[in-house]
Amino acid sequence: MTASSDLLSRFPGRTVIVIGDLMLDHFVIGGVDRISPEAPVPVVRFEQETWRLGGAANVAHNLAALGARVLVIGLTGADDAAATLRTALERLGIASSGVVDDASRRTTRKLRVVTTRNQQVARIDYEDDREVDGEAEAALISRIEQLSSSADAVLISDYLKGVVSPAVARAAIAAATQRRIPLLIDPKVPHIDYYSGATVITPNHHEAEAVTHMRIRTGEDALAAAQRFRERANCESVLITRGEHGMTLLGSTGNAQLAAEAREVADVTGAGDTVIATMTLALAAGAPLIDAARLANKAAGVVVGKFGPATVTADELRRP
Repeated sequence: MTASSDLLSRFPGRTVIVIGDLMLDHFVIGGVDRISPEAPVPVVRFEQETWRLGGAANVAHNLAALGARVLVIGLTGADDAAATLRTALERLGIASSGVVDDASRRTTRKLRVVTTRNQQVARIDYEDDREVDGEAEAALISRIEQLSSSADAVLISDYLKGVVSPAVARAAIAAATQRRIPLLIDPKVPHIDYYSGATVITPNHHEAEAVTHMRIRTGEDALAAAQRFRERANCESVLITRGEHGMTLLGSTGNAQLAAEAREVADVTGAGDTVIATMTLALAAGAPLIDAARLANKAAGVVVGKFGPATVTADELRRP
């Protein structure tokens, strides 16, 4: 058994809490063979529609696909999209007891009109991105305190849709610190001050540049930016994802430059979700940080070959 296979064999049964912005990705798919006479836009002839989990829900889906026991904590509205999202989570065996319904908000839904050739024609966003407060915020914090008692790792998936407030972030970090378990964050630049005390933060290179005011063109640039990012965010380690240039890890026990492993790129949507899900579960299973990063890099290479928000399985990661 290889080291990678041994690590993957430890994934089932590990419990990860995902805290963040739950979304529903709605795809309306059809053929295009003419332009509208009413405006210079394509006419899409409807053929089918599909729904996929997005945002923090896609992170949870990635974890479940790898064999983890997953608990999600987030917000939805009291609408049809919320019911669809909960049903999809439960169908995958993902516990939704941590989801808070807030009738004053709408569930985040991204409606994409896509051709049969996977070309996006338009996107409509249904969302309410004001930062959570009051009773809804208190309910989220209560669920973090209750559910973290069984966790092997905590993951914050921040999409700036309102769930990750300063108090919610502090509660998550405090819970992970108390249990001495890793806490990983897929960040957003405006919330950089919320993340102090995290184990690992995984910005993409654009986010790292925005936080550090440094240009990233080489691996050395990325490592220097990661060092400044770590100081700015006050976290233990930083993994900068750099697309076709791979990843740069600044770890508490060592650094690494990881070359991209993608053989064919179909769609990069949700690749960051796959990276942080894989890395979190690997750390929850006891892997050293560098091994967790290598496995996450391999997972990214697999998932960008798929269309839309997608997942990777342990069997796919075992393949050479």
